[in-house]
Amino acid sequence: MTSNLGTEYVRHAGTLGFLQKDDTDEDREAHDKIEKALKSTFRPEFINRIDEIIMFSALSKEEMERIVDLQMKEIRSRLEEHGLKVELTPAARNWLAGEGYDQALGARPLKRALQKYVESPLSISLLSGEYGEGDTVTVDLDPEKKEIVFKK
Repeated sequence: MTSNLGTEYVRHAGTLGFLQKDDTDEDREAHDKIEKALKSTFRPEFINRIDEIIMFSALSKEEMERIVDLQMKEIRSRLEEHGLKVELTPAARNWLAGEGYDQALGARPLKRALQKYVESPLSISLLSGEYGEGDTVTVDLDPEKKEIVFKK
């Protein structure tokens, strides 16, 4: 189970992760506020049934790009069943990582962004016959329009 409880404290304090000896006072304060919010939101009986509460730090741009690569691996696999190969340029990867990230939600919006900007348009193109078996499609970013484009 995950929750975004206390994200307003993280936004004000920067990132929050496991408390380490080099954590700042702001990190410790945010951690304490989140624990307090947790205890005021959920009944003690419920909290007592949870084995562990883990607070994660915000994702970096590089981590988001790695998640894009992992999600694209699944998309590639599905499209390869139709004989279509898909390549992703670094510019497109970077843009998708930004579109799929939300400070409060983390990487959760990424799957929707990939569906909207990559999967759905490629599926429509595949069904319309624009791309076929044996084709390689490059997913790129149009630098002027700041939108995803496909190149055969």
